[in-house]
This record gives sequence, C-alpha cells and structure tokens, in this order.
Amino acid sequence: MKYIISNCYLLVGILFVLVSCGNSKNLTPTLSKGEGAEVRKSEEQEKIITGAERYDIYIPLLKDKKVGVVTNQTGVITNQIIGTVYVQDPRQEPKTKVTNILTSIVDNLISQKIKVQKIFAPEHGFRGTADAGEHVVDGKDTTTGLPIISLYGNNKKPKPEQLEGIDIMVFDLQDVGARFYTYISTLHYIMEACAENHIPLIILDRPNPNGAIVDGPILEKEHTSFVGMHTIPLLHGMTIGEYARMINGEKWLKDGIQCDLKVIQCLNYKREMAYSLPIKPSPNLPNDQAINLYPSLCLFEGTNVSVGRGTEKQFQIYGSPFLPKSDFSFTPIPNFGAKEPVYKDQLCNGEDLTTTTKVGQLELKWLIKAYNSTLDKTKFFNDFFTKLAGTKKLQQQIENGVSEIEIRKSWEKGLKDFKEMRNKYLIY
Repeated sequence: MKYIISNCYLLVGILFVLVSCGNSKNLTPTLSKGEGAEVRKSEEQEKIITGAERYDIYIPLLKDKKVGVVTNQTGVITNQIIGTVYVQDPRQEPKTKVTNILTSIVDNLISQKIKVQKIFAPEHGFRGTADAGEHVVDGKDTTTGLPIISLYGNNKKPKPEQLEGIDIMVFDLQDVGARFYTYISTLHYIMEACAENHIPLIILDRPNPNGAIVDGPILEKEHTSFVGMHTIPLLHGMTIGEYARMINGEKWLKDGIQCDLKVIQCLNYKREMAYSLPIKPSPNLPNDQAINLYPSLCLFEGTNVSVGRGTEKQFQIYGSPFLPKSDFSFTPIPNFGAKEPVYKDQLCNGEDLTTTTKVGQLELKWLIKAYNSTLDKTKFFNDFFTKLAGTKKLQQQIENGVSEIEIRKSWEKGLKDFKEMRNKYLIY
C-alpha cells in the first residue's frame, strides 16, 4: 500500500510541475503565504533590474516610431519562469524552481510591436562572434531579417544615409568599465551621429561589473584613438548611462554639440555591488574572473606577452616563449575567440591567475614582473602599449625601474580631478 501511495504522489507532483510551469508567463511570480514566499519576495525586491527590463518606461517612447537599435549579444533581457516542484514525500514542502531565459532586446522590441528598422553592431558583431579587431561587414540578421550596419573598421560612426528613416535610436550594450573597451567609443560616435541628425537617443543602462574601481593613468589627448577617446583614467567606474551623461556634459562630441539623451536607469543597483553578467560581453571574456582581470591584463596586448587568447582561460593567464620556464605553461591554438592567436602552437611560460582573489584596482605587478623576467627587454613593448595606457609615461616608468607605489603616486592628482568632474554625472 505504501508503494502505491508514494507513486500516486509522484504522479501528482509531475502534473503540478507541468501546470505550474505552463502557467508562468512573466517576471513576477504569484506568491503564496508562508516563510518561503517571504524569502522569494525579498530576493525579488533586491534583484537588480536593468534598464532593458523596465519596459513600462521606454516602450511608450518607441510606439509608432521607426527605431534603430545599437546592440549585440549582451543586449538581453532575463525572464524568469517560476514553477513549483512537488516532491515525492508528502511531508516535505514544495520547492520553487526558477529558470532564466535570455531574450534579445531586438526580439523583445519586435514582440512589443515596435517598428525596428536597423541593427547597428559594434566590435565583435551583432552576435558577438568576431575576433577582437576583426573586420565585420554589413549584413542581415538571419533571425529577424533586419539589416545590420557594422560600426567597426572604416565605419565607426553611422553615416547620414544609414540613419535615414530612423526616428529614435536605442542603445543597449554591456560595458566592463575599462577605457580601452571599445563599446564606449562606439557610444561616442552614436551620440555624435544622433546629435548631428537630430535623432533622440535612449540608453538602456546596465551595471558595470568593475563599477567601484577608478584607477590608472589619465589619457593624454595626443594619444587619442578608438581604444581611448577621452581624457579619463583607464578604469572609469561608471555605467554606460553615466558615461553618456559625461560625454554630453563635458561637450566631448564634435564642435561641442550635445545629444538628445535619455537614460533608462537600473533599479536596486549600487556600484559597489557584485554583478555577474548573464552572458559574456565579448568572445575572450568568458567569466567574472576574466572581466575583473581584463583591465590589468589587457596592457599585455601592447607587449610580446599573450593573455591566453587561443585557450579557454582568456584574460586569466599570461605568458610567452620569452619568459623563463615556470610551473605553468600553455600553448595557444585557434578557437572561438581567436582564429589566429598570438604564439599559435608555441609553448608559453607564464602564470595562471584563475584562482586569484578579485582585484579592486588596476594591478601592475604582473606587467612589471613579466618585463623584469624578459631577457631581451628591447622587444617587450610595442607601439600599441602607449595607446592602451593613454600615455608614454607608464612604459618609461617601467623601463626605468620605478616602483609600483611611485607609479601610483603619479596618478593621484589626475584621479582626484577626474573624480570631482565625474561626480556631476553619477546616477547610482
């Protein structure tokens, strides 16, 4: 008899799961009374809500308008399907099961009957599959059939003819807080093009996973490039919405013009919060550790040292054939994030940082260590280093044996002045 009763409960449980999951349609679950419901309610109240998830604010602004969207694979909305799992033992409480489903902002706008006309894609392309620096051509999205305009290579700023027929632009990209991460350069050119063509811009803001860190040398104007367009430190500690406000307020656009800008703010977010991205922001930033170490390790891209492109540990390791043999080595091979990685099929000696504690500043110790360990130091730096650093001074300091403490002291005034200027544009 016990066996029959247990199986009956199991069958009923399966039916309840199917019914519960099948009836769940949106982000807000129906809460029942009891301690479990209070926990779920508390968690929902504290959940960070991105700008893209605040439909009630921006969808009305897009109704009956022809819309352009600047986005890539990071422009996603997280929908939660909440169901109830009833266990076999009738004495145990039912359990809540939450399943996250990611939906592209483009697909979501179309489902809301918004007239999306074109997709504008930054470095790495709309689906985020292109290598860093790889030429991305215009095309058509196979899912929606919408035309895709590449904003990388020779067409970093949309041309007037590419903006024809667009009434309003939506910008939804996930930044990681580093000056040389080119999505903020794309932001600059989009704002400039919108201002010149009298097109309002809506930014769907997202948290900065390195949002509490403001550090590094200030870019000098003579070293302006696509990997550094503004006189800011290497780590700016702002969301992309805050950064847009600063571009406007400081009149950094061509001829001091300003963009008709609206930022859809995040809810329940403070920049000191830890934030784990729902999807990797680019092919070689696969996880939280890589995103956290990226600002520090990316300086190696201006040297003869690999940062692990062509491995599964991009921006979590470093090494080269010119560093002395150590306990750790790797051999880059072509993969999803690097079709032709540096030192392909060559053994690289270096250091594994996959278990390193999360950093709260721009770390120079690995760069200095690698430079000091390289036998032929004349071949360590290349011309790209100055563009990444934003100044020639950092390379000179390292070559002259200046300590990390002294290097940091040389940043103090620039960082102080930047923070004072930045305060005017902070939202969170």
